[in-house]
Amino acid sequence: MPGTDPAEAVAVVLGELPDLPHLPELPARGPGADLTGRTAAMLVDFPVETAAGRWKAATRPSRDQRRAAGLLAEDLDAVQEAAGDWAGPFKIQICGPWTLAATIELSRSQNPVLADPGAVADLIGSLAEGVAAHVAEVRARIPGAAVLLQLDEPALPAVLAGSVPTASGLNRVGAVDTAVTRDGLQAVLDVAPSASIVHCCARDVPFKIFKDAGARAVAFDLSLLPSGGRDQDELAEAVEAGLGVLAGVLKISSERPDSSRPGQPRDIVAGVTELWHRMGIPAAGLERQVVLTPACGLAGASPAGARAALAGCREAARLLPELIEEASA
Repeated sequence: MPGTDPAEAVAVVLGELPDLPHLPELPARGPGADLTGRTAAMLVDFPVETAAGRWKAATRPSRDQRRAAGLLAEDLDAVQEAAGDWAGPFKIQICGPWTLAATIELSRSQNPVLADPGAVADLIGSLAEGVAAHVAEVRARIPGAAVLLQLDEPALPAVLAGSVPTASGLNRVGAVDTAVTRDGLQAVLDVAPSASIVHCCARDVPFKIFKDAGARAVAFDLSLLPSGGRDQDELAEAVEAGLGVLAGVLKISSERPDSSRPGQPRDIVAGVTELWHRMGIPAAGLERQVVLTPACGLAGASPAGARAALAGCREAARLLPELIEEASA
């Protein structure tokens, strides 16, 4: 979300998403509020610090990691004050293990942790323990919440393709085996096995790996899904297996952050109904399996633009059954 005020962001989320609120992230606050730093605050016995604007493993707990923990505590305080009596689904977002391994550097080099299998294993174990503690804290602060755990994995396609650069930029870290990436995801998803989501807003989303790792839902940018091919086939298999879909249907242009006109609900829904048609899956019941979301984060939007995007997705979802019926007629 845009801005730096946790209380304001929580108020927007609760106001615009009354059926599926979440714990906002506010990266505009700087290091420690970014995707990597926020999750680094949860790591157990895996100290990190910032150097030249990048996160890297450290030999002892750092001021940077303590700052990240402080920012996360502020967010939790804000949501507890505003929604402590909330009852229902409540989503939290965590940087996934493979994106974390691709964005944290080793302590004695500038290569990513991803380049050292032993360090990766330590990171995954630390993350799983830290996320379990975070989920428990959210449940303690909001006793009525059914916590949905979302892992953000924008770098996973690059990890699988062997395209994550080394420190020099001249080489790439070797591709990681699909079974290894699946097991790493599963180790963290097992923290919330009945309510877990994996989100990837890059191309070449590995839907099969997400499904095999035990995710109960997948989230992606609909505009990046090619028509036909492996990606669509894997998604169709996941859908037919009953996985939930968080379809990123609404893009916010970084060139127009003040835009507050998300488009007509019919246009927002069209991409989903067209995808179901291409996959050859009956549209009946689609509204029970699909959540309409912005394509990716809203940090680059203006406050008005972010609010409008959330409201637009909610309104399109309200009309989804009617629009599906029209499309099927």
